[in-house]
Amino acid sequence: MNLSVKDAARILNVTEKTIYRWIKQDLIPAYRVNGQNRFNQSELIEWATSRRMGVAPEAFEEPEEAATPLPLLTDSLEAGGIIYRLDGTSRNEVLGNLVNNLRLSDGVDKDYLLKVLIAREELASTSVGAGIAIPHPRNPVLLHTTQPTVTLAFLENPVDFRSLDGLDTKILFCVISPTLRAHLHLLSMLGYALKDNTFRQAIELTESREKIVDALRQVKNGMGGGNRG
Repeated sequence: MNLSVKDAARILNVTEKTIYRWIKQDLIPAYRVNGQNRFNQSELIEWATSRRMGVAPEAFEEPEEAATPLPLLTDSLEAGGIIYRLDGTSRNEVLGNLVNNLRLSDGVDKDYLLKVLIAREELASTSVGAGIAIPHPRNPVLLHTTQPTVTLAFLENPVDFRSLDGLDTKILFCVISPTLRAHLHLLSMLGYALKDNTFRQAIELTESREKIVDALRQVKNGMGGGNRG
């Protein structure tokens, strides 16, 4: 639990008063440590990105990995690919079929990956509403993958991902990364991209791979000095 209320407010670009209100309403993942409110950085960023909130760039600063460039969302999507008409009539069945179709690094245990994806959903749904979910492992480092990937999958049949808006899920973005820094960065960039009308329309209309990637290239990266994601 490494972040204080002040830290959390700075990272989420809100006031400390807002953080305390969210704590009181039990909306934000907070812990009591020695009588003080504390936050886990990765949980806080996951919580924020799932609600499509902006996150300050400093949240991704990790000195030990500073020499490694952050992945581009477009590159990660091209590496992960797009799956059309993914079968499955339940959440777990869809996740199982998704894992079997992922472009994974050699040595990644698919059975283990499926277990951690299901465990993550049981902990809290990765649905972001409007028929979209972003399944991902809570601790990506344990997978021992060598490259960051984002895989877009269109479901043959919408399924229940326990979304807060009550809508069944029909679109998945599966994020797999070799480091926590890259993982959180991709989640944040994906949350930003989903606010863009052109990109949202491309995925909602189940456009071709070329049109979807092109729409994503047109989305300006809202962090890192305006680089494209």
